[in-house]
Amino acid sequence: MKKTERSKSSAGRTSRASYRRHPMSLVQRIAVTASAVITFATLVALLAYILIMGVPNLKPGLFAWHYTSDNCSMTPAIINTLLMVALSLLLSVPFGIGAAIYLVEYAKRGNKLVKVVRLTAETLSGIPSIVYGLFGYLMFVIALNMDKSMLAGALTLAIMVLPTILRTTEEALKAVPDSFREGSFGLGAGKLRTVFRIVLPSAVPGIFSGIILAIGRIVGESAALLYTAGFGMALVSLFDSLHTSSATLTVALYVYATEGGETALAFSIATILMLLTLLINLSAVFLGRKLKKN
Repeated sequence: MKKTERSKSSAGRTSRASYRRHPMSLVQRIAVTASAVITFATLVALLAYILIMGVPNLKPGLFAWHYTSDNCSMTPAIINTLLMVALSLLLSVPFGIGAAIYLVEYAKRGNKLVKVVRLTAETLSGIPSIVYGLFGYLMFVIALNMDKSMLAGALTLAIMVLPTILRTTEEALKAVPDSFREGSFGLGAGKLRTVFRIVLPSAVPGIFSGIILAIGRIVGESAALLYTAGFGMALVSLFDSLHTSSATLTVALYVYATEGGETALAFSIATILMLLTLLINLSAVFLGRKLKKN
């Protein structure tokens, strides 16, 4: 116990002496600590404000199975949000992971086409979502005559999150040591088997980080869906929902907060949206850990 106390006091004296010799180190530490405290306090204050304003307005009618003008049920919007996430990931994840595998494992290093693809993906990642919404409206709603529907919205969101999934998967694959590949080849495994049995399982945490980022963008998107998915709140069958107007929680939040003037209802929707996002992200993390163990 005494040795521990002596070592702590010695470390403290050394630290103070170091700060006296290098005063900028103390300034940098104070700045870093203050930044962390301010960031944490801001997040806590934001979450607390939303919960304080939203939780008291949560009523059983918000979770009724069918939407009416009296209960303003959010159940159809919750289901639409979950379906939008699932359908968008189903359309984007296979292509994003497949493209990343080609760029890292099969394309020749230094290939100009690879550089162009990477530059394009980085550029598309920074394009505002309203531009994707306009493209989806002109392409899927008008040109392909899909009307405003969940399918048109999901296709638009899939294109929007595809660069994110591609780039994060690519970086995850690059992080896998080459010794893993060399060991697999040395044991007689082929390229395809090495990629799917050695490299991909090792990159699962990074891949799921990209998928979680994509989920966050899909759940929080409203601008693109205003053009492509519409404002429908009717609860219909799964097949019919693909071809009918389907409002997600963010679209409902926008409508009630801006056009309807229902601030209390908007805060309750924000609370539901926040909890739903947390649940989806925790499920993705749990699934990623399960896949990594297997």
